[in-house]
Amino acid sequence: MGLAAVVAAAVLWGTTGTTSQYSPESAGPLSVGAARIVLGGALLLAWAAGRRQLTGLLGAGRWKLILAGAVAVAAYQLCFFAAVDITGVAVGTVVAIGSGPVLAGLLTRLLHGTPLSSRWLLATLAAVAGCAVLVLGGASTGVITAGVLLALAAGAAYASYAVIAASLITGGASSTGVMGGLFGGAGVLLLPVLLATDPGWLVEPAGAVVAVHLALVTTAVAYTLYGFGLRSVPVATAATLALAEPGAAALLGLFLLGEPARTSTVVGLGLLAAALVVLAAPRKLRSRRALLPRERPAGE
Repeated sequence: MGLAAVVAAAVLWGTTGTTSQYSPESAGPLSVGAARIVLGGALLLAWAAGRRQLTGLLGAGRWKLILAGAVAVAAYQLCFFAAVDITGVAVGTVVAIGSGPVLAGLLTRLLHGTPLSSRWLLATLAAVAGCAVLVLGGASTGVITAGVLLALAAGAAYASYAVIAASLITGGASSTGVMGGLFGGAGVLLLPVLLATDPGWLVEPAGAVVAVHLALVTTAVAYTLYGFGLRSVPVATAATLALAEPGAAALLGLFLLGEPARTSTVVGLGLLAAALVVLAAPRKLRSRRALLPRERPAGE
């Protein structure tokens, strides 16, 4: 159930790009990203408060982690959009999304001593390669150092708030409360950004529909599922599973936006599917002999 919840969250995140294509021309990408977190964070915070899941976050130093996680969520949005603006969507997306699970795995190893299995390494390599093929295939790319560094910062911010959320949830905090605290706090931090980017598009019919989908589906519902998944799925594994996001986006682009089907699309989706299978496959079963009843010695 945890694995399914994380993959479902990634699929919902994958609808973000397609939905954004229907936003009004006056809606810039930074404004759309800020609106998503401001409105989605408010929904998550209200949901957690209504269920009285926030009180446990104020003690035992948890509020410090919530504050750090909220800063990381806001930093991810700002660094990611700045990266794609400087070095392009293709390179910025691959570096930011591809570095996230790698950095999440390294953080859990450094902070908690969690071992990284060969299965995780194989799946992560396949998933990152799949993302790279999907995004870079057929695209004209240029690498600008400043943009790549910002994309790496975005990946580090994602890894940071994922590890913080996982630490709080596995430490006994409510997953609903943790996500409400992280994204509600990030929404407060990004509210000035939204106000500074002319949010008038939100009151247009098309803009309102886009905003509701981004806030409700890709943020509130998706991160509720992600938080549920983190209860039982190691954060390094969850971060790799979340790379299903560009796969879902590619499929939506093919079927809804009429984007051409390239060889790179098929190869990229195949690599992502292989990574998900490797992570979701059950652990090696014990030997058949160990499961059979032992033979009773003669004379018993």
